Amino acid sequence: MSSVLAAIAIGSNVGARHAHVAFAFEAIGRLPETSVVACAPVIRTVAVGTPGVDAGGEYLNSCIVVRTGLGARDLLGRLHLIERERGRDRAAEGRWGPRTLDLDLLVFGTEVIHEPGLTVPHPRLHERRFVLEPLAAIAPEMMVPGRGRVGELLRALVDEAPAKKE
Repeated sequence: MSSVLAAIAIGSNVGARHAHVAFAFEAIGRLPETSVVACAPVIRTVAVGTPGVDAGGEYLNSCIVVRTGLGARDLLGRLHLIERERGRDRAAEGRWGPRTLDLDLLVFGTEVIHEPGLTVPHPRLHERRFVLEPLAAIAPEMMVPGRGRVGELLRALVDEAPAKKE
């Protein structure tokens, strides 16, 4: 199987946030058939949640770009296993609630996938400065299928203040 360039978002706002993010970088780097191309700087952002529900504390956010021979579904499944190793229980948590570790598959080559439990590119990637900012630091020319280049998507966001560097 040929390899694909994939982008993954990393976030944490519960517990030992720095340790969770560092663990994610290391664990993703150990995935089979996968090599790390670039790791973005870590930024701090305000947690965004559901009105009336505690979103938790500030997030640490970053991104990692990998080259992988894994399929998109297999890669996502392995990302969910990494989350569970850090105590995340997706089945028990509410939408946009506090998280020990959140790993989202953002881009998987040029593929557009709409399957139960797997949507690539990430459907809100183009709206999220906390994802675009770190991703643009390492892959500004990466194409988001159907949306454009990461750097252009970041420049198009005018309603949010830039995040704080960690």
